Amino acid sequence: AVEGTELLQKLYNLLEAKGFQARMEGVALLLDLCRSSPQLISTNIFEVFDSFVLRLADSHKKVKQKALAVLAEIIGVLEDALDPVIIALVEGITTNLNSKDPGVRSA
Repeated sequence: AVEGTELLQKLYNLLEAKGFQARMEGVALLLDLCRSSPQLISTNIFEVFDSFVLRLADSHKKVKQKALAVLAEIIGVLEDALDPVIIALVEGITTNLNSKDPGVRSA
């Protein structure tokens, strides 16, 4: 339990970091945790995705693109566990559909 708490705190710190590289690390860590510890993520779904949804609207386009690409993989891994946060995810995705950046729009 302590290890899970430490991993989650590291995830939150990275997802909410000032530097875009750290935020990208946080997005990658989330994907890793979804694959290796889906129960940990599912149990803390609201807290995790409150931080992650912000990356879907990140001011840095590389972070935004990575978050959108990772989300596609996360959906396949977590499936029904995402039900409680699906509205926030859809809102985060739809804000990117009209992006002027073709990379963001296609992601």
